[in-house]
Amino acid sequence: MKVEIYSDVACPWCYIGKRRFEQALAGFAGAAEVEVVYRPYQLDPGASATARPLMQALGEKFGPGAAAMAGNVVAAARGEGIAMDFERALAANTLAAHRLLRLAEHEYRAAVQHALAEALFAAHFAHGADIGDPGVLVELAALAGMDPERARAYLASDEGLAEVREEIRAARQIGVTAVPTFVFDGKYGVQGAQPPAAFLQTLEAVAREAA
Repeated sequence: MKVEIYSDVACPWCYIGKRRFEQALAGFAGAAEVEVVYRPYQLDPGASATARPLMQALGEKFGPGAAAMAGNVVAAARGEGIAMDFERALAANTLAAHRLLRLAEHEYRAAVQHALAEALFAAHFAHGADIGDPGVLVELAALAGMDPERARAYLASDEGLAEVREEIRAARQIGVTAVPTFVFDGKYGVQGAQPPAAFLQTLEAVAREAA
């Protein structure tokens, strides 16, 4: 079974959904036969290349309700064992991060891409890192087990850029309009950070059909 997770590093519910899906997968009898791949999507493709405080960006987008919204997300994340600090976080363009995730998928095993995704989410939401900064991305690549010099040269080039943009366009074409969206075997979609039980139910249903 193949599960493609369309997500954006700047999406807190994608981080929460990632953790909930992992919980479901851990309880799935056929987990060893499941291939999980992260696919790109940008909530704000026009985001500036210059990072700025996340709460400032949220305030401009959502108005006075931004603080309460952030508080609700932080509480939901805490319930999954995830630390988030919106006051420290920086809004940044995520295109380079998606390119790096693509490199991890194509040149390293799935575990490295998963480790990089986790590192990117934690850096963005918990540590106040600028995930649009190539230097930060190289450090995170190294932490995930990637060759930092390869990552540095890759990010300094246009390699993978057209492919990532095409993947984002293709995601919209197949109906991905919000993230996270989980696509099972290219046929079944589950949208949102669903409870682990819902993900487990889908995994079991797809496995039964395949059998």
